[in-house]
Amino acid sequence: MTVNDDSFTNWKIREEIAESMIPLIGKLHRERDVTVLLHSRSLVNKSVVSILKTHRFARQIAGAELSVTETMPFLQALTTLDLGPSQIDLGMLATMYKADERGLSVEEFTAEAVAGATGANKIERREPRDVVLYGFGRIGRLVARLLIEKAGSGNGLRLRAIVVRGGGAQDIVKRASLLRRDSIHGQFQGTITVDEDSGTIVANGNAIKVIYADDPTSVDYTEYGIRDAILIDNTGKWRDREGLSRHLRPGIEKVVLTAPGKGDVPNIVHGVNHDTVKPEERILSCASCTTNAIVPPLKAMDDEYGVLRGHVETVHSFTNDQNLLDNYHKSDRRGRSAALNMVITETGAASAVAKALPDLKAKISGSSIRVPVPDVSIAILNLQLARETTREEVHDYLREVSLTSPLKRQIDFITAPDAVSSDFIGSRHASIVDAGALKVDGDNAILYLWYDNEFGYSCQVVRVVQHVSGVEYPTFPATAV
Repeated sequence: MTVNDDSFTNWKIREEIAESMIPLIGKLHRERDVTVLLHSRSLVNKSVVSILKTHRFARQIAGAELSVTETMPFLQALTTLDLGPSQIDLGMLATMYKADERGLSVEEFTAEAVAGATGANKIERREPRDVVLYGFGRIGRLVARLLIEKAGSGNGLRLRAIVVRGGGAQDIVKRASLLRRDSIHGQFQGTITVDEDSGTIVANGNAIKVIYADDPTSVDYTEYGIRDAILIDNTGKWRDREGLSRHLRPGIEKVVLTAPGKGDVPNIVHGVNHDTVKPEERILSCASCTTNAIVPPLKAMDDEYGVLRGHVETVHSFTNDQNLLDNYHKSDRRGRSAALNMVITETGAASAVAKALPDLKAKISGSSIRVPVPDVSIAILNLQLARETTREEVHDYLREVSLTSPLKRQIDFITAPDAVSSDFIGSRHASIVDAGALKVDGDNAILYLWYDNEFGYSCQVVRVVQHVSGVEYPTFPATAV
């Protein structure tokens, strides 16, 4: 048998194993609210090839490919346990099992590692929490996709309604079409139908009422059967407490803003300061996409090396706030054609760091350049550290952070030598460290951080909503804080 024959036979074996994993993953998700991960990447609703590619990606980070032949026994062991709602990382299980020297079987090790999600320790399944989207633009539609995707067994977040200004003929049909097809993020994964008579979009079985209103104070959500909902304002029209309080109508319990909050509105970056949200807080902000991209790695670097000062330069994709062609704009330069120019503009991300990382004493400055790409940006974080280090040390440290730290859902790591911006469309991490571009000289470190400023940020928003709604389930095996 030739090498080619061996490779093909090996592929077919792994393909068959991955295929057999799909119903096990799906059943755990639907029946027990268990999300199966691989190095923080969800395997729920993934194809055979996607599962194999996710396993192969581990090679870029951990240095060795993780095979489905290694993870399948752990998945099978999970199906035998009395699991409660949780997230379980097969990659972490396999890695930790290799390092364990006690001679335990896979079944024994798995039961011990996920004990916090079984028996008397398991979380009881909760009633679904209603969610309302106020606005249905770029972020609103991506958040909608994520909420529908995560509906799972129906015991998590449930998108009940979207609120938009009245449009013209076939308004609801056109909005459903924009949810169904996206020029950047592709087709919606599932089915969408429209009931124009009832003003409802049905996406993967989720009935979503379309409410038309020009002012938040004109809506009584209880009229639509909505109770204790979390409203996500993705219009950015109101950013202070007074303005956002307009959303606190009958049926709405909390308001989450998808833009930097002003005044005393807490700016929350999931993974960094989400645990500071007080239960009684009814209004909060998810900060900006750039703040979410730089704060987690900034915290990681400050924790290990200390940061004395820094500057962030963001090279940012253009947004709807800019003009397609030259025209009047209230802001300097943003009136010039977004599709034809690099545009110097301001960013509030640096000043927002203080809200998310109040213990960071370093002064962080920032500026931004908008460039003619529709999605994915890069933040160049130039840091003066409190001690000298080497490129190899920082490289290995950030790789380990992306794999095993509490920030592994926020920080990704890539070593691909030819990676470019479009490769990160659809990334669910807040930022991705480009290992090849990393520069370290003594006490100076320059990090290049890619981020999908639309989808990655939307994932962070949903994580915050899950947290404040009480449906953010613990991850096992647990990582040390």
